[in-house]
Amino acid sequence: MDRIGLGYDIHPLVSGRKLFLGGIEIEYHKGLSGHSDADVVIHSLCDALLGALALGDIGDYFPPGDPTYKDVRSEILLSRVLDIIGKEGYIPFQVDITIVAEDPRLKPFIPLMREKISKMLALSIDKVSIKAVSPEGLGALGRKEGIAAITLARVVKKNG
Repeated sequence: MDRIGLGYDIHPLVSGRKLFLGGIEIEYHKGLSGHSDADVVIHSLCDALLGALALGDIGDYFPPGDPTYKDVRSEILLSRVLDIIGKEGYIPFQVDITIVAEDPRLKPFIPLMREKISKMLALSIDKVSIKAVSPEGLGALGRKEGIAAITLARVVKKNG
């Protein structure tokens, strides 16, 4: 049986941090603030995968106050989420991710992000969609105060 989950994450941009999105480092004068590396793309993906099976969210498994996860790369969190859904008998089948950012312009980085996520999920690249949209100057994201990501994930039974 197929299941679908929706994930969302948002973090503020701050000076003095590296910017990680979709598992890659992007050269920019600010990074996302958070307990881990604050990769909103991977965080929203983790929440979508967990949500597909009604298993809560990444905060349930990786609490923001836990020193174990201080500055941890989000790929490690995703790997553990894949183990969690795998124990339930499911694997990712397809993901569709939208990143909302006024700046930096992300179009040049999308192919690298798709490649990285397809490898992490063991999916062919045609099953990993990533798009970047501008909030057109509206709200906190439009004022370049942060970056958000929304993910829709479809999971399927293993060997099913």
